[in-house]
Order: sequence, then structure tokens, then C-alpha cells
Amino acid sequence: MFGPNQPVELQLIEIPRGMKALEAVVIELHDCAFPLLKTVSMTDDLGVGFEGANWVVLCGGAPRQDRMARKDLLGVNGKLFASQGKAIMAHAASDVRTLVVGNPSNTNCLIAMGNAKDVPADRWFAMTRLDENRAKAQLALKAGVHWTDVTNLAIWGNHSSTTFPDFLNAKIAGKPAIDVITDRAWLEGDFIKTVQQRGAAIIKACGLSAAQSAAHAAVETIHSIVNPTPADDWNSVALHADGSYGIEKGIICSFPTRSDGSRVEIVQGVPINDFARAKIDATIKELVDERATVRDLIPA
Repeated sequence: MFGPNQPVELQLIEIPRGMKALEAVVIELHDCAFPLLKTVSMTDDLGVGFEGANWVVLCGGAPRQDRMARKDLLGVNGKLFASQGKAIMAHAASDVRTLVVGNPSNTNCLIAMGNAKDVPADRWFAMTRLDENRAKAQLALKAGVHWTDVTNLAIWGNHSSTTFPDFLNAKIAGKPAIDVITDRAWLEGDFIKTVQQRGAAIIKACGLSAAQSAAHAAVETIHSIVNPTPADDWNSVALHADGSYGIEKGIICSFPTRSDGSRVEIVQGVPINDFARAKIDATIKELVDERATVRDLIPA
């Protein structure tokens, strides 16, 4: 996960529900006998859990329930991510990198980062790889190909119902997706809506948020960050916006990105037409509004 043949020491932290909730997880991790898993331990103390950590994956928080608005999640989870940010700054390793999975992940990442001023901004990420995987799967199903034939699928903006899966620059078996799938109405309509509403559809189907697919996307995100990206492709992750593509600086926004194995950069020069710009502007507005909502949780 972190590099070829590099053992992993895994520390699990449980805060909202207590240690009992982790016992089955630890048992199953042991039973998997992963070749690179060195140790597994658990704690409910942030200081202990983050001590010397090179990677922190923040999954915790109240899960989204059916018909729950994002602002409700921000209110419930915001303070938790503020305390986690402080603990990361105080206890984690000097090279720590953090991936936020718990929703609303972009703004939770902003909160945690804002409470860890000593940790460089380029060490913070929020997960949109799940949206990328969902979008690739939908394009593959429509085109009648395997999802691995879909490349250059960028997710722009927020991990929310405004996220924009960029089919305009995606490729299927090396060809522009819009040339393989000529149903433009589907691409601009049902495709985007399906990706945007996929999380809600899972909650409606089983009463719980995505689990296996989210865990897989988290592993893929870290793998993409610590390994070089193929020169002709990119991956999606939300990171600290630097003004690229006219997107407001400072928010945690998803972009097409590449890694050299140690540093992640925003891919420049990706074409954006009027349709895409309108979709991107809408999701950026949501992120800016969310930032305003949590201002009191981010120290000046």
C-alpha cells in the first residue's frame, strides 16, 4: 500500500462508539494475514493513535443517514476533525500525510488542516477516488467494456451531489469517451446524476453509507499518491487549491492530478468548455459556502 514490500504498522482509533466497535475489525485484519501488515493495535486516545504516524486516514465521524443534509454532517463532525487536526500536528511524524474519508470530506479536510498549521498544506488530501471509480464504472457499462479501459476520468470540485465527473476529457480504450458513447444527453444527464447520487442510492438500498467501495478507493488513493502516475493518465484527489483553473485558493478541491511518487501536482492544461465550466463553478460555490459555514472551527 505504501511502497514495495514495506511493512505497515496499523493503529485503529475509535472515538464516537467506543472500543467495542473495533474488535471485529482487528480480528478480521489478523485473519487476513496480509503479508505486509506488521502490527495492528487500537486505542481511543488521539495522541496515542497518531504518535509517529506517517499516514493518517480519517474515516471517523457520524455516518450520513437517509435524508441527512450535508450541513447537518458538518455540524456533527466539524469539531471532531478540528481535534484530530490538532492531534496530528502534536503527535504525528514530521512527514505525515493525511487522507480524509469521513464526510463531508473536502471541508472536514479543510477543518483538520486549519487546526494543524505546522503541517504543510500539500500533505492534506480528501478522497474523490470513489467518485472517479463510480464514473468509470458507469462509462464502462454504457460502452460495454471493462472499467480498466476507461482512463483520464477527472473529478472536479466537491465529493457531494454537485461533483463533476469530467466525461469530456475521459478516454475509453484510448479514444475520447464522447466518440465511443455518442448519447450526449445521457452523458450530460443521467451519467452525471448517477455519479452524484450514488452514495444516496447506497444509503437508500441498505440504510448505510458505502463501505467496501469506499475502503477500496481509500487504498487506491494512497497507492496513487505514493507511486508515479502513468504519463498519459491522471487520478482524482481533492487537495489544497492553488488558483489553478481559476478556482478559488484555499479550499480543498478535487482536480485531475499526477504524482511522481513523492509529490502530487495538479495537471495543467485540461480543456474546459462552457458546459464543464458551469458544472465546476457550481461545485466550487458549494465548497466556498461550506468553508464559510465552518469558519469558527478554523483558527485565523
